[in-house]
Amino acid sequence: MSTTSHNGLRSLLLIAALFPVVAIADDAETEFGGHVKTRGLFDSYPGDSIFDSLTGSSASSLETELRLNFSVNKDAWSFDSAWQLYGAYGDRVELQRDLSSTALPGVGHLPNDERRLMNLTDVLRDDGKSVAVHRLDRLSVGYAKDNIVLRLGRQALSWGNGLIFSPMDIVNPFDPTTVDTEFKSGDDMFYGQFLRGNGDDFEVAHVFRRDPATGDPESYVATTAIKYHGFAGEAEYDLLLAENHDDVTVGIGGNRSVGGAVVHGDVVWADTPSGSRLQLVTNLSYSWVWGGKNMSGVIEYYFSEFGQKSGNYDIDSLTQNVELTKRLERGEVFTLGRNYLAGGVTIELTPLWMLTPNLFANLDDGSALLQVVTRNSLSDNAEFLGALNLPIGPSGTEFGGIEAGIPGVYFSSDFSLFAQFAWYF
Repeated sequence: MSTTSHNGLRSLLLIAALFPVVAIADDAETEFGGHVKTRGLFDSYPGDSIFDSLTGSSASSLETELRLNFSVNKDAWSFDSAWQLYGAYGDRVELQRDLSSTALPGVGHLPNDERRLMNLTDVLRDDGKSVAVHRLDRLSVGYAKDNIVLRLGRQALSWGNGLIFSPMDIVNPFDPTTVDTEFKSGDDMFYGQFLRGNGDDFEVAHVFRRDPATGDPESYVATTAIKYHGFAGEAEYDLLLAENHDDVTVGIGGNRSVGGAVVHGDVVWADTPSGSRLQLVTNLSYSWVWGGKNMSGVIEYYFSEFGQKSGNYDIDSLTQNVELTKRLERGEVFTLGRNYLAGGVTIELTPLWMLTPNLFANLDDGSALLQVVTRNSLSDNAEFLGALNLPIGPSGTEFGGIEAGIPGVYFSSDFSLFAQFAWYF
């Protein structure tokens, strides 16, 4: 499809999204709000880290994000939008720019729309230690009446029963180690839901995408999916059938209460050009009171046939695993191995202070990531969110630092810190 056609499709979608605002502006419910988040990031690197050779023994940055959410509702129609302004300064910005061409999980320089149908992101500055970007993260029109929900435009979609790893969440999932998960980045799609009289429902989605190599919208990079959610006694189940980037994907999952705990799980099978690949996730969540403190915990096992069977995580070995590399680049998976055990406990130290230690362990090489998250409510509209990430394991392991292609040099880190203040309005 030509660039002219692409621009025409983008214009049509924008007009379709804006039409309800013009049509019902005189008699509609409007909602406006947002937040300002300012965060500091700090990474410390050992002497044998490739990051040390690029930026020194540490890297830091100061980031600020403004988000404005605006929605309109009238009868069955709705309009939803969200605008973001993001800026950052520091040597960590330069380092992320240098690493942006790699397929390492968790590496990214700036949000972009190179794969999305609509290009709604503009880079205002990207030079030296500073960057600034503004973008539309939501832009959709919706219709909901009786047992039908329809939406078209930029929106977010989350599926699956994984609480940490999410193989059934095939559209822009979160990295399991992400600290701030308040908003999931939107994608350009059509979404529909049909509610049955017995409480079951069908969901359908078609995600429009462009091939980043050509810039043209193509069916072979799109995602078309249908999911059925049903009830069986006290249990719930999900059935998924999708074509995701030309790969047929089938999933089954569900959850059930067992003795006061809740068991969740998903099994997802994908037919790829390199053969079929299986992913499985199962977890147990439970809440209790200990020492007068409310506590909730989860433990989860994750298996992925996309991971390295050999256990070799050097760059040359990863490059040969085409299916894994593609999914790392697309942000669909975030791990290099096959077997993982993860878990965490949220402790309510006070009604306004939550402390959550998490552990993500690669069972194949014995490495792990210890993460300690603190969330403090400072007032009705202010919050502090902080995290310490501590890699555990020797050099050459996934969390200890994979080989960088240079003898004795690794993609390794001593620790990292995240500190964010958020104000809501």
